[in-house]
Amino acid sequence: MMNNLVALGAGLSVACCVIAAIYMVASLSYMLADEERSYMDEPPAFMRPIWPLIKLVTYVLGSNLPSSYLTKVDNQLQKNGVSFMVTAEEYISARVVLAMLLPALGFMALASSGSVDPLLLILLAAGGYYVPIAWVKDTRRKRDGELIRSLPVYLEYLTMCVDAGLNFAGALKQAVEKGPRGAMRNEFRIVLRDISSGQTRGDALNRLADRVDLKDISVFVRAVVQAEKMGSSMKNTLLIQAKTRLNERFQRAEKMAMEAPVKLVIPLVIFIFPLTFIILLFPIVVKYIEQGTF
Repeated sequence: MMNNLVALGAGLSVACCVIAAIYMVASLSYMLADEERSYMDEPPAFMRPIWPLIKLVTYVLGSNLPSSYLTKVDNQLQKNGVSFMVTAEEYISARVVLAMLLPALGFMALASSGSVDPLLLILLAAGGYYVPIAWVKDTRRKRDGELIRSLPVYLEYLTMCVDAGLNFAGALKQAVEKGPRGAMRNEFRIVLRDISSGQTRGDALNRLADRVDLKDISVFVRAVVQAEKMGSSMKNTLLIQAKTRLNERFQRAEKMAMEAPVKLVIPLVIFIFPLTFIILLFPIVVKYIEQGTF
């Protein structure tokens, strides 16, 4: 009984110390100057509860990290489509904060029971460090699917605008303003920003292809750049690309529909068929047991 009280007291003490430390860090982070995020989206949901800690660590680490490493991380975030949500410094700080916070919370939970496993704390630290990486990968997967789905819609917008007499830049601007929200809209907005900053249309589109790294986008970019070099009709090029991408979208949908029965075989064999046989055979087995046959 005495040991339990001592362990409980130790756990409460550690909890109070951690809560006080978190409160102090949060107070310090709110004193820092707010970073300009008017042109950025909200941070991901799992970062919002610990955003004050991330701001503080960003303030401490931001000026001490090598510029080459920050550039490399920023390029990765751009290719994965999350640069609108977090900067390279915030992404690195989130990994550091989670790698320290999860073991601290685990230590608080284990200290109340009187047994602290160092291996578990190491696993929690590794898991916290990996959580932002997993979020980036999952966001990239979802973004790629969204880009492939919305590209035909934007190509139709571009075709209509070019057919109405606008040049490619004007058509792209109208498509961004009138098109559906999402990843494709953000990427085309970056293309417009690059063109406005003085880059040629071909260079801006090539940057889009390198940044997104998807076959559909790369084919579209090559077709537009080739049409510009050869002097071909931009309207016909965009119309052909829109029809091709739409046909590919329907083909992918048909392929998924044909693969669905094959993917259902394993759940049917493992779960549904045995349950069906149990339901059908249970009354027969009960009847034989009552008659004393078994």
